[in-house]
Amino acid sequence: MKPKIYLIPTTLGDSSITSVIPKEIIDIVNSTDHYIVENVKTVRRYLIKLGIKTKIDDLNFYTLNNHTSQQEFESFLKPISEGKNIGIISEAGAPGVADPGAEIVKIAHQKNIDIVPLVGPSSILLSVMASGLNGQNFSFVGYLPIKNPIRSKRIKELEKRSKNENQTQLFIETPYRNNNLLKDLISTCSSETMLCIATDITLETEFIKTKSIKEWKNNLPDINKRPTIFLIHRY
Repeated sequence: MKPKIYLIPTTLGDSSITSVIPKEIIDIVNSTDHYIVENVKTVRRYLIKLGIKTKIDDLNFYTLNNHTSQQEFESFLKPISEGKNIGIISEAGAPGVADPGAEIVKIAHQKNIDIVPLVGPSSILLSVMASGLNGQNFSFVGYLPIKNPIRSKRIKELEKRSKNENQTQLFIETPYRNNNLLKDLISTCSSETMLCIATDITLETEFIKTKSIKEWKNNLPDINKRPTIFLIHRY
């Protein structure tokens, strides 16, 4: 059988495996000994939680982050030439989506390697689904600038784009800066703009609410250090 690269989703936090990860993935990790990962320690814990039968110390891990060179990307794919499967696992959620794993997938396509995306949680899609905002036209723009006035200018740009293109805008922030971003959204956006705050998705502490900026003003949640996606739409 031709070896493949499996894009293996992981949980978005400390949620139960059975609630978000299909059994098929457990079968796949039991046929895979090579993994390209963001964080080896996190992935080792995840594979143990999945119930992988292979001893963790017998697996091969290749770290992919902002410091990984193009030459290393190529070397990570060597097991494929040896007839072995490779799994790509992100720090959280779906690999290749807002994730450096996309670089490996790009090279794999150039080398005509089969790519198999597997079903699992994606905070981006789940937040769109639950927001009630436009799910047919949306854009994930990643991180916004940290400092003002640059950040406020960017928020205004996204708000304008949302209105002109009828497009939901999604973005994130480092969790310990969530509250500051939320305050900037409240002070910068029009009172009619809709804002969805999607926090701790799939966890027991999950919080997902969509309200107008006007409705949020006097009732802001504390989302400090909690993984959050922000969605805005100006109709």
